[in-house]
Amino acid sequence: MVALITRLLREKGKEVPLVIGGCALSYYSREVYFTADIDLAYADREVLDSVLRSIGFEKKGRYWFNEDLKMAIEVPASVLADEDAPVEIVEFEEGLQCRIIGLEDLIIDRLNACKYWKSEIDCEMVELLLRRYSEELDWSYMEKRSSKPENNILSELLGIKKRILEKENL
Repeated sequence: MVALITRLLREKGKEVPLVIGGCALSYYSREVYFTADIDLAYADREVLDSVLRSIGFEKKGRYWFNEDLKMAIEVPASVLADEDAPVEIVEFEEGLQCRIIGLEDLIIDRLNACKYWKSEIDCEMVELLLRRYSEELDWSYMEKRSSKPENNILSELLGIKKRILEKENL
């Protein structure tokens, strides 16, 4: 669905959305985590609203619903904090693609939810992602982002990293 939305926005000459939140977590966890909606970051709400309406979505509160598809979309963010943040491009058939928040930023987001919202599932997902992708991650980027005042989670990140490395060396 996001790839279709991306194509329609590109046809209008517009920027493309970014998959964030639980849908991104489902992608990186290889569906260990399941979500009931698609979260997007997108700045031009007017054009996105037009595209969603054109493909059968109807706005109800903060969500866009397509009753036929049993699908919900929420757009809780306009943009990511850092314009240069890494993103994952997922390619599908027929030239369709979508952008997903970079793994490092997703981990930072979930670690914030773990610490500040006391979300146990997010704590578990952070550990799962750090274990699964530890050798691929840009640790210096994550450490820099996690030390920013709006995050303040560097000690938590380093603590989990230490536990992972200790378990790998057993």
